[in-house]
Amino acid sequence: MGGNDHHNLEDIQMKVIHEFSKTLEMFGLSMADSRLFVTLHLHPSPMTLDEMSSALGKSKTAMSTGIRNLSDQGLVERVWKKGVRKDLYTSTANLYKTFMTSYIQKWQTAVAEQEKELSAVEGQMKENFKGCVKQMEKDEAVLLQERMQEMIHFHTRLLKALQSLQPAP
Repeated sequence: MGGNDHHNLEDIQMKVIHEFSKTLEMFGLSMADSRLFVTLHLHPSPMTLDEMSSALGKSKTAMSTGIRNLSDQGLVERVWKKGVRKDLYTSTANLYKTFMTSYIQKWQTAVAEQEKELSAVEGQMKENFKGCVKQMEKDEAVLLQERMQEMIHFHTRLLKALQSLQPAP
């Protein structure tokens, strides 16, 4: 492989890192964490923090923070290799399942919390319905109650849709 071939391969690899990082950012990862993940995923073997630092031109501290973030989300794993004293890390194998599961769980948690809060507000509104009528027109109170029910129903349907998107085990 000539010098130009190696340079072209590096250029292509950097483009792949850049472009796939954009996809991962849609899942809520920072640009730095996305690039770190893609770098690990493309590397043929587990990497040390020093290797990651060198590959991305970032500090070892930044790599450590990024690895911690990715590890907390179940996207990277620390691996052991005989004879190597430094910690080694690799990306998780099944990209689709890992990212979809993580992302869907975040959405489900957020949607369930919002549904719970809206239901609580609706309950308060029903308890105080007579008090509300004194403060606003009856038609406005009825409309508000109908809209609240629509919003709660929206969240219920959204939760069902998210459950259907869960990747198979």
